[in-house]
Amino acid sequence: MPDALKVDLAIVGTGPGGYVAAIRAAQLGLTVAAVEDDRPGGVCLNWGCIPTKALLRNAEVLSLVNHASDFGIHVSGVEADYAEAVRRSRRVADRMAKGVEFLFRKNRITLVPGRGTLTSRGTVEVAGQDGLQTIEARAVLLATGSEPKSLPGIAIDERRVISSNGAVRQERAPRSLVVIGAGAVGVEFADVYAAYGTRVTLLEVLPRVVPIEDEEVSALLARVFSSRGIEIKTGARVAGVRPGGAGVIVETDGGKLEAEQVLMAVGRAAKVRGLGLEALGVALDRGFVKVSPLMETSVTGLYAIGDMAGPPLLAHKAMAEGVVAAEAIAGRTPRPVDYTSVPSCTYCRPQIASLGLTEAKAREGKREVSVGKFPFTASGKAVALGETEGFVKVVADTATGEILGVHIVGPEATEIIHEFAVGRTLEGTLEEIVHTIHAHPTLSEAALEATLAALGQAIHI
Repeated sequence: MPDALKVDLAIVGTGPGGYVAAIRAAQLGLTVAAVEDDRPGGVCLNWGCIPTKALLRNAEVLSLVNHASDFGIHVSGVEADYAEAVRRSRRVADRMAKGVEFLFRKNRITLVPGRGTLTSRGTVEVAGQDGLQTIEARAVLLATGSEPKSLPGIAIDERRVISSNGAVRQERAPRSLVVIGAGAVGVEFADVYAAYGTRVTLLEVLPRVVPIEDEEVSALLARVFSSRGIEIKTGARVAGVRPGGAGVIVETDGGKLEAEQVLMAVGRAAKVRGLGLEALGVALDRGFVKVSPLMETSVTGLYAIGDMAGPPLLAHKAMAEGVVAAEAIAGRTPRPVDYTSVPSCTYCRPQIASLGLTEAKAREGKREVSVGKFPFTASGKAVALGETEGFVKVVADTATGEILGVHIVGPEATEIIHEFAVGRTLEGTLEEIVHTIHAHPTLSEAALEATLAALGQAIHI
């Protein structure tokens, strides 16, 4: 075994949380070693966020081409090559992973390929292709992320029953697909496959699709998806999946469904097994690593961030936690993550973005609530784009003007949400938003109009 590599900080996992923490720690003068058993960038860059957004872009372009006549452009003989869409997504992911590798070199971060296991509080043993290597560090940061979950008794084989990881790899769109789970992952893949002609059935055990979102957002998305031929079954409990028919038979409490494949999209589980946590006595909570506001675990000097440290399981939340952890390890006094202001984004068409409380949750809090809503049908820019499905909805405290929650469904919702994220960070109120001049014509004007509506001052509705 080679001599131990001695550094200030060892990071296990180089997804968005891990690589951001590594770079920030290096900026602060720490020596850093990062352990990765795949490519830098983790699931997000290689098998999740980035390739799925590339596939969604392909689906969006295909939809636009199919509706080109709406813009006076007549197209014939359109051929959609799903295999090439997947290959393009892989090229995009590869480019981003190479970008992280470049940033590691730029910041003098040592990348150690292999699977890391804690053998003591400050020691990581890495099993790689060239054997074992030991890293000794003053602090260790765990950022191993999460992996797809399945339902009890249903195995993901990546052939008949696929996960999101398998879906971004396979180069053929199935003729028919049952998607189990209508959260962000489920509706994004339903959107992609439906655009390429797959007959999609979307199952959700809860009463509505995207169930963590505002009820009006769920209702609009369900209506749009149904208009595109996606069959939606809510309140559907899956009893089992077995081979049969066209490929698989899905047994539910409402009957049997037959499809070529099943996509399991019921959530993700923290990757905490095989890391040596048990021997060190690292405390867990519902399968996630318990952490302090500065991301330290129950073991002094051992930190955890990202999906493994609990919900929301979002890449940008992991990045923010990575910065907090790196600064804490470097002896700074970082401001902890404000989890109430983490935007939630879903990239199907129409896009969904939200932060803070839903209208229902805000009213449960016994506060007097003002709600303003502005439809994209009244937005000049949205009409010009031909993308008028959706709205911006603002929920605020009537007495103070505090922005309690924002819910957007429609074109570029995931870009518009940041205006409100900044507003909440700066403790802005409705008044600050309405006194901010918004350029015309833009989609972001809908944010202004929804805020005006919450004050009873809407101009364009």
